[in-house]
Amino acid sequence: MSKIHKVLVTGADGFIGSHLVEELVKAGYSVRALCQYNSFSSWGWLDESPCRNEVEVVLGDVRDPAQMHSIAKGIDTIFHLAALIAIPYSYQAPSSYVDTNIQGTLNVLQAALDAGVGRIIHTSTSEVYGTARFVPINEEHPLQAQSPYSATKIGADALAFSFFSSFGLPVTIARPFNTYGPRQSARAVIPTVITQILTGKKKIKLGSLAPTRDFNFVLDTCAGFLALAGCDAAVGKTVNIGSGSEISVGDTVRLIARLIGMDVDIECDDQRLRPAASEVERLCCDNKLIRELTGFLPAYDLEQGLRKTIEWLQLPENLKRYKADVFNV
Repeated sequence: MSKIHKVLVTGADGFIGSHLVEELVKAGYSVRALCQYNSFSSWGWLDESPCRNEVEVVLGDVRDPAQMHSIAKGIDTIFHLAALIAIPYSYQAPSSYVDTNIQGTLNVLQAALDAGVGRIIHTSTSEVYGTARFVPINEEHPLQAQSPYSATKIGADALAFSFFSSFGLPVTIARPFNTYGPRQSARAVIPTVITQILTGKKKIKLGSLAPTRDFNFVLDTCAGFLALAGCDAAVGKTVNIGSGSEISVGDTVRLIARLIGMDVDIECDDQRLRPAASEVERLCCDNKLIRELTGFLPAYDLEQGLRKTIEWLQLPENLKRYKADVFNV
């Protein structure tokens, strides 16, 4: 990481992006943070960040190529996180996912190439693997577009690699498995469960309980990004970031309930079910490559990360942001 001086984080106003900005500031880097333009001049989660006054914030949109050219100037490393990520909403508005995830990524890559940016960390997702054909899932696993969201991320990843192959752009594709933690949106299962319990629900509404996930605390995901950004051997590679362990959604609910100290029943809510062929039934990360390249190992086990997430959501000012009665697509 000693080579990185001025960094750009796209999607800096979001869940992982805001945590990454804070970790970069703590590490001493000069950060330009791209937050999605809005007429309220909201910086998303950076509004209340302790490092908000130490960051150069730009309001904009990755879908605008001219703006991406402008903000890429003078940047040493880009962490590209901006994306539409909610899987259920991708069934309703797939075109918007193409615009942001594919065209937006193209704009960032072209801007980086033209500006001579020294390193791009492009954010992928374990969803591109689809239901595991073998576990643990390594980087050679086939890609399966089981949702419009995953299809656009596969396309974005392919574009990122093509810029490395075609133009020598120093790209690393970081592929995190299921990240969770403070600030995660209610469209994800862990905050959905915690907020329902904390607001007094005895019956927790969920979709399928059988799928397994490889959950990773957000600070571990950020540490993986930082490790890859400082690793020259990772250029031109796709690298998983994950724990190497899996747990079912049902067992995750029971663990959360135990940590909070509540007994709950689980109720299937049909609107939360994915179409049968779209559900990713099993995800478990093979993290051998990132360990070999960087020595990275997760610092938080699932119980530690869940405790920190629960503690954050137990604060009234945080819990009130969530609508526990609403299915968030």
